Amino acid sequence: MARRTGRSAWIAAPIRALLQRFAFLLLLASAVGLILLSRIDRPVVERSRALVADVFEPILSAVAQPVSVVNAAIGWVDDILFVHEENFRLRTENARLLQWQEVARRLEQDNASMRRLLAAGPDLTNRFVTGRVIADGGGSFVRTALLNIGAKDGVKKGQAVIGEGGYVGRVAEVGYRASRILLLTDLNSRLPVMLQEGGHRAVLTGDNSPFPRLEYLSGAAKPAVGMHIVTSGDGGQFPVGIPVAEITSVDGGVRVRPLVDLGRLDFLRVMQFDETRVEAEDPAAVMPPLLPQASSPASSPQASPAPAPKKP
Repeated sequence: MARRTGRSAWIAAPIRALLQRFAFLLLLASAVGLILLSRIDRPVVERSRALVADVFEPILSAVAQPVSVVNAAIGWVDDILFVHEENFRLRTENARLLQWQEVARRLEQDNASMRRLLAAGPDLTNRFVTGRVIADGGGSFVRTALLNIGAKDGVKKGQAVIGEGGYVGRVAEVGYRASRILLLTDLNSRLPVMLQEGGHRAVLTGDNSPFPRLEYLSGAAKPAVGMHIVTSGDGGQFPVGIPVAEITSVDGGVRVRPLVDLGRLDFLRVMQFDETRVEAEDPAAVMPPLLPQASSPASSPQASPAPAPKKP
């Protein structure tokens, strides 16, 4: 037994020494190889990452349970510390909302009356599927999160993800039971938006900082601190009007602050936006003509052109 132990130690000692000496080079070569592989064959890398996410989804879901309990306890303590201030704010907001309630009811009645008058079709329906964040992929070069819902729940690549307060990001990778979200602060995030006041179009560009940039804003626009920006719907991927961020700085470029606290994500909704409309069999049944249609010459003798007057 002692001979076997000594022989194993004699064989393992050089191998251990080589690994300790060249460990850094091996790790560096592995990192470079993974980067090259992701650039050469990106679909394969995406499928591999989705497969790994599906495998580790049950483990991450179990680990996320105590973390969510701790976060809930911290939020509960914060609410107790600021309960008086929050109560005053809610009372003021409630009084203001009661004033708008009657206005909203009248507008709803007017809208319904106008829609019946125009025989307008139904609005575009937005369905949601709710999932929980089970892992945070935040780092120096990436801003992502992992949800415990995937293709089996109807999640598709490119769908918008909504949090408590507004837009969070979009689905970047989809597995069968899990999906990865690209947050709006990520370096690869580009979102068509518009100013809520004025409707001027722009593109919200992430740069891995907490405050994304607002680019390609028209010269006629006059952004100011406190203005809100919403999705513009350009491209048809997202609906119009999803709250996104608030302008915080206009000096040296427009910077915005997301309306959702991206550092405390828990439950999120994936918007299954469908831009298609139901086609009616008879277009006249959807939108009746505003002017009477002229009858064909064969059906009415009045439609025939009048004879030209005879020359004297």
